[in-house]
Amino acid sequence: MSEFAKTYLHEIVSMIERIYKEEETALNEAAGLLADAITDGNRIFAFGCSHSSLPVQDLVYRAGGLMLINPIYGPGIDSLDVHPPTLGSDIEKLSGYAKLLLDNSPIKENDVLIIVSVSGRNAVPIEMAMIAKERGITVIGLTSQAYTSAVQSRHASGKKMYEFADVVLDNKVDKGDAVLYDERMPQKFVPASGVTSTAMLHALVAATIEKALDRGVKPPVYLAANVDGGAEYNKRLLAENQDRIFYY
Repeated sequence: MSEFAKTYLHEIVSMIERIYKEEETALNEAAGLLADAITDGNRIFAFGCSHSSLPVQDLVYRAGGLMLINPIYGPGIDSLDVHPPTLGSDIEKLSGYAKLLLDNSPIKENDVLIIVSVSGRNAVPIEMAMIAKERGITVIGLTSQAYTSAVQSRHASGKKMYEFADVVLDNKVDKGDAVLYDERMPQKFVPASGVTSTAMLHALVAATIEKALDRGVKPPVYLAANVDGGAEYNKRLLAENQDRIFYY
């Protein structure tokens, strides 16, 4: 195997091990909030911009995934198909856009909103968290504490996204995200946040399902559509939970 590949995988494993050792309390607290939402009849939403939207999307309509996570997509920042891609980066800095997204979403007081923002410095994720808190919505923020503490806020408040979160999950990547270095290259290369953020969100779902089961509640989970009977099984559960599912 390539030495760079080995080093990269080693770095990823090290970050996952740090999450395992250091994020237990935060993951358990966040899972408790999601389990509360499930058992109390409230709803769960999730949001991220551009690359931070990808870990959110990995939770939605997935075999083995919790049916009740509703993505909030912002046109221009919900995927990587905007041309040029710098347009998406500029939209993420726009003040006022998060309010429009929340105003046009079914999210309401007592719901839970997961926000992914690795740097936590741009206006949209900051205002998403800030306005959600003002509206009585519980916020779970996923960020990099090392990254966000090393950069300046791009919001008028001077604050970062995590400062408005009820619970903060740290994906352990460093400032700039990239993890490999070679003297022949002018900068570090190969990012890690997509892997660690996605792993943390799936771990959060696992912990949430466990807590719900411990309360005697069986949360709706997708069966793979390519398994015989999967489509029929999912159709039934979707119908039973249609009052809390808005993406289908």
